[in-house]
Amino acid sequence: MAKERFFLELEPSEAVMKGWPHVVIVGGGFAGLKAAHRLAGQPVRVTLVDKRNFNLFQPLLYQVASGLVSEADVATPLRLLLARAANVQVLLGEVVDLDAAAREVVFNDRRLRYDSLILATGSGSSYFGHEEWRELAPPMKILEHADEIRRRVLTALEEAEQTPDPERCRFLQSVVVVGGGPSGCELAGSINELLRHAARRDFRQLDPGLCRVVLVDPGDRVLRAMDPSLSQAAGDYLVSRGVELVLGGRVQSIEAGRLTVAFKSPAPGTPGERVLEAATICWSAGVRASHLGKLLAERTGCAVDRGGRVVVEPDFSIAGHPEIRVVGDLCSYSHTVDGKPLPGMAGPAVQMGGWVALDLLAQLGGRRQAPFRWFDFGSMAVIGPLCAVADLRGLRFTGPLGWLLWGLAHLAFMPANENRLTLLTKWLWMIATQQRASLLITGRPDQHLGVEVGLERAERAGDPAAPPAVTPAAASTEQPAAA
Repeated sequence: MAKERFFLELEPSEAVMKGWPHVVIVGGGFAGLKAAHRLAGQPVRVTLVDKRNFNLFQPLLYQVASGLVSEADVATPLRLLLARAANVQVLLGEVVDLDAAAREVVFNDRRLRYDSLILATGSGSSYFGHEEWRELAPPMKILEHADEIRRRVLTALEEAEQTPDPERCRFLQSVVVVGGGPSGCELAGSINELLRHAARRDFRQLDPGLCRVVLVDPGDRVLRAMDPSLSQAAGDYLVSRGVELVLGGRVQSIEAGRLTVAFKSPAPGTPGERVLEAATICWSAGVRASHLGKLLAERTGCAVDRGGRVVVEPDFSIAGHPEIRVVGDLCSYSHTVDGKPLPGMAGPAVQMGGWVALDLLAQLGGRRQAPFRWFDFGSMAVIGPLCAVADLRGLRFTGPLGWLLWGLAHLAFMPANENRLTLLTKWLWMIATQQRASLLITGRPDQHLGVEVGLERAERAGDPAAPPAVTPAAASTEQPAAA
């Protein structure tokens, strides 16, 4: 295994850097990037390791899936974002193991020593023990997933354009979205607008009346984490635009073009299950932590919750290893006022990453950092053109004002100014013209399979042509949970 070679030790910008502590950050998402930015220009050497060479703005993936924006509009190269930080290096690779005793991480067949380690590898999609559904209902966590959803929707429309059978057209123009949280509602609303406007203007042979989008959720309302009044407003808007809501039922099975929903307590005279047929089925119902949670537990004995998230101390360290911090969606942080774990959202992740970086600098300076306190700015979801719901610390907004607040918040979180400008331009153009500029069918069918929050590909049983499986330490793990 090759010896560690850190570029600052080979050609340091300043000789003093050789003696600076080495902080390794694994993951360039919201939390990891924020930590790197806070450590930039400080007396530490920083290595940011990620399987992708870009930071992905995940909250807008549904817009890639529905052809509103392109991949480059929601992804920014990490080297570009950290180019001015002389004490930070970015390395492309997947961490497949770690040695907590030696303070080393293993990636690209080499060992990298650290003085402090920040793990921020995010989360993936859980199918609640039914991994066989992944091929039939792609999730929406990374660019490959969004590309696959867009490819399936547009390919179905292209086939429907050439199909004289009305029933076959109805099937091809139908989409089912599983999961009524923000991602599911945003995806359903955006695909609904795409189908109806594309069928009306771009596909001359299609009947817009045959377009159908169904949103399935086991709860009694969509957006259950938000105030009931906002959930009601979101549900009413989606229904008014033609989205069909199937609430109170759990997915029992998924087959090619067919999804079965079972109802625990059906109303008198109604069936206990319902079969939905659609050419495209999308999944946004489950989340599990990245595989590094399980790996860290195996190597250090730290605790993980049912979803694979690492249980952390108040300073985001793990028991017995104060030099290891876990932030973002990978951690389970319950040191809150109400004792509830912080939600897996961009806001908490950014605050975690920034606080941990400041805490490391405070320790180096012999100071104590004030305890972490999460500031909850609120939650929001866009459900259609110029329509969103937002709950900002008790102040609730719907409609165009909610959309304006949603847009400003997302542009503020976007790390690159160029992306802010292109997103704003495309949003305004879509509102003015109802045209989407990124309706491209690209890639190979099912190229998303086995790709999960990075580049590793899982081996498919019985498929001799499948890529080799990753090492056991790097394999993704699903934590069964109640659907």
